[in-house]
Amino acid sequence: MPGAVPVCRCGCRTPASVTTHLVAAALAVDDLDRAIDAGLLECPSCLDCTPACSASLEAARTARRTALAARDRFRARQARLQRRTEAKAARRAVVAVPVPVPGQDTATQPQSGLPPAAAAALARAKARAAARSS
Repeated sequence: MPGAVPVCRCGCRTPASVTTHLVAAALAVDDLDRAIDAGLLECPSCLDCTPACSASLEAARTARRTALAARDRFRARQARLQRRTEAKAARRAVVAVPVPVPGQDTATQPQSGLPPAAAAALARAKARAAARSS
């Protein structure tokens, strides 16, 4: 029947509230996706529907907005944690600095992954060991 006004679950047939009635009908059969597609978050309440019908529509709208806000907070938290992890990894990254070894050309020295102070101490220990063994 073209042009027929959908009947709300409470029996309301107000032509001005077609969208609201479509949302209410979707909620009546627990079809949240269809209710969202029909305009759950944007549709105004029908003034001719029963208070229980209007309250259930408003409760569904509030629950969905709460869920969307929680999802946004979760995504923001995940992004914040990712940034912190990357910043921590960048701070912990060791920059290889060549440490001069006595008697060796600095261009031929292997790059060390040690911090500069530790690499220098290791180089001194190697030099002492080499001096003792010769």
